[in-house]
Amino acid sequence: MNEPQSAAVDALEPWPDTVAWRPVSPKLITVELIVRIAWSLVLVAGLAVGWALQGHWLWRLGILLVVVNAIWRSFVTVRAVRAWGYAERDQDLLVRHGLLVRRLSIVPYARMQFVDVTAGPLERAFGLATVQLHTAAAASDARIPGLPPAEASRLRDRLTALGEDRAEGL
Repeated sequence: MNEPQSAAVDALEPWPDTVAWRPVSPKLITVELIVRIAWSLVLVAGLAVGWALQGHWLWRLGILLVVVNAIWRSFVTVRAVRAWGYAERDQDLLVRHGLLVRRLSIVPYARMQFVDVTAGPLERAFGLATVQLHTAAAASDARIPGLPPAEASRLRDRLTALGEDRAEGL
């Protein structure tokens, strides 16, 4: 007997090809790299002070490890930002991210309580914003970083309207 064909997405394939994914802005790579380099410089400065005061070889090893980690994380950051994406469907919003551990969040419009748009100083300098979705379950909250402000506002307004429409039907 033939099994009926299912339109459901395979649970082990978290990034279904049947969805039109929208990427985040490539400017997010620059923002993430600036943050990563700034933290690395702070760590290197602290380790350099320790090395200058004590002269022990472990301080130099620490500096080397921070620099190697910063270089490695910079390459990973580029790929990680490219892994972010979102898709608007009829009943829900999909948000994907992750390299080694891929994560797909599906947020039904009817379950959204409110939508935030935030932008820190560095994000504003690069013309970016983050959309944060809040639901009743904290584990199902989702965020989409690296959106142009106009797209973030459009998405916020659309999600709010869809959430209100779907909530009325409950």
